[in-house]
Amino acid sequence: MSQGRLSVLASAFALSLLCTYSAPGQAAGAAEAHSPDQRIILHFAIKPGKDSVAGQLVYSIDYRGKPMFEDSALKMELANQSPLGDKVQIIGSTPGSGVDQYKLLIGKTSDVHDDYNSLKVDVAEESGSGRKFSVEARVYNDAVAFRYRVPEQPSLNRYQLTQEDTEFRPVMDATAWTLRLPNYQSGYESEYTQQVLSALSNQGGVSSYILNGSPALLHLPGVAWVAVGEADLEGNSAMYLENPTGNWGGHYLISKISPPVDGGGPAVDAPLPHDSSWRVIMIGDKPGDLIESTVMTDLNPPNRVLDTSWIHDGKASWDWWNGDIGPDGKSAYTTETMKYYVDFAAQSGFPYMMLDAGWSTGDITKQRGNVDVPELVRYAAKKNVKIWIWLYSKAVAKQMKDAFPLYEKWGVAGVKIDFILRNDQQGIEWYYDVAKLAAEHHLMVDFHGATQPWGVERTYPNVLNYEAVLGLENNKAGRRDSPVDRTVFPFTRMLTGAMDYTPGGFNNVTEEKFAALDKNPMVMGTRAQQLALYVVFQAGLEMVSDVPSIYQNDPSFQFLRDVPTTWDKTHVLAGEPGEFVTIARKHGRDWYLGSITNWTPRDLHIPLNFLGNGAYRAEIYTDAADSGENPKRISIRKQTVHSGETLNLPLAKGGGCAIRFMPVS
Repeated sequence: MSQGRLSVLASAFALSLLCTYSAPGQAAGAAEAHSPDQRIILHFAIKPGKDSVAGQLVYSIDYRGKPMFEDSALKMELANQSPLGDKVQIIGSTPGSGVDQYKLLIGKTSDVHDDYNSLKVDVAEESGSGRKFSVEARVYNDAVAFRYRVPEQPSLNRYQLTQEDTEFRPVMDATAWTLRLPNYQSGYESEYTQQVLSALSNQGGVSSYILNGSPALLHLPGVAWVAVGEADLEGNSAMYLENPTGNWGGHYLISKISPPVDGGGPAVDAPLPHDSSWRVIMIGDKPGDLIESTVMTDLNPPNRVLDTSWIHDGKASWDWWNGDIGPDGKSAYTTETMKYYVDFAAQSGFPYMMLDAGWSTGDITKQRGNVDVPELVRYAAKKNVKIWIWLYSKAVAKQMKDAFPLYEKWGVAGVKIDFILRNDQQGIEWYYDVAKLAAEHHLMVDFHGATQPWGVERTYPNVLNYEAVLGLENNKAGRRDSPVDRTVFPFTRMLTGAMDYTPGGFNNVTEEKFAALDKNPMVMGTRAQQLALYVVFQAGLEMVSDVPSIYQNDPSFQFLRDVPTTWDKTHVLAGEPGEFVTIARKHGRDWYLGSITNWTPRDLHIPLNFLGNGAYRAEIYTDAADSGENPKRISIRKQTVHSGETLNLPLAKGGGCAIRFMPVS
């Protein structure tokens, strides 16, 4: 037998060991798959029913030899049907393996190579109409993902999902960071609160449970850090999470699918066969491991935009956050004021200027008359700056087929679409329709008032940004943005994708001196922390939010001019949600580091092992000795460093540091 033949047989045998299956005649069928590094094991089984062998399809997960998720139900509720997933048997399973290898035009990394082992589990009802479905699963080294596939069959002529009952049952009452939302029509702009899972249960017997947006971050002490979310929503409706238990000890979550905005019909109505969205369980030893994962984009379809030469990331000047303040210090929403922001972008080396709300009437193909958008575009083009424009989502839904060709004719670079506030099936379909039509007219997209991302930037790389975060804008109205929240977002909201938090506030104050102001707003925390956010937070289009005059003659502004908005590599060096985080990112030959802390001062000891060989020139922007009391103060210094050395950096309360590392040769 040839060496090649032996190799093929050995590979096939090794693959067969990854998955096992017990025949339907046994007490309970079973199948499992391992991650390529063998640390994660995903099990599927039938939990026997009381009166028959047939029972509930469940999954469980082990991590590093320890149970992580116990038996968790997999079930769908269909219109005018009994639930699909109980009283079933596993009738077959198919193992496999693969690799996600692709390039991201804009994101946390430029080249992705992610191995996985796969498993398709076929399930059928033992009696009745014998309905069938499959669960398609992938096990990566840092995540488990699965989705339902319902095929065409005599007993089902259409997929009409009224509710999905996928359970997520950690083996203990995990500490959770969840985004509590008031309803299914929100902008995901709230705090991630920390509590144990049982605190989310229906303990008081009230009529409704606590609705939580995904992802939910879970810490199982001694086992793992976990995030529960979803990817590739095309053709589906978004998932929320609830703790449905009514007792003091209940500590699991169940999926809740966003219903139609109009209140009628099933949550998902589609022809067969139909694939659900991927249910994603990210897993790591440390919370920072989850930030480095690319599983969200892995699970989305490949790029559908053939020519991407016109798609570019970058920073933008912005008129809205500081109140349309012009060069004379007065507010004026006029063409001349907006030219001031174009000039600032050009002088700073920024490719974009964001023109926010107010330029159009209710008809987004017509201008109000206060700002001449085509004139602003022409003016900006002479200075190598391009214009983005703000749009209201409902107007986009009505007029995008007329508006987008017009904007292309004007020379607009991109559209910021706001107040979407829905993620039912029709709403998710609208996101795809917008991205596709925008790409056809060479328009980039920034979704605001939106649901959390789900990896669509791989499929439509012209989608640069999502908001879905309690951003800097909240300083204009109240106290809801703080250094504490900023240390939570990287481990929660940012796990799903680009995050348009809009940093760059230079009117830095202490917590005690903060006051909400609509014009010239204040921000809590130090100047160095605002710089660091450009590394810590990832966004393909990054606002430089404050009024241009506040940056003049400020040496710390140089970092905002230098820092990129897309990355080749990302490494999380340390961090804990709600406390601090330190992230290093590479762009070209240079490395950038951002670190932020909550209201607790810290002395950081940063190993520089991520750097390559040779010497690097480090430009260090960090808190001054008195930044805790005078947050605008910043220390700037330069020094030569090498890989393997350790940098010692003090962070003030609400502080941070930002560093650029450049190879000496």
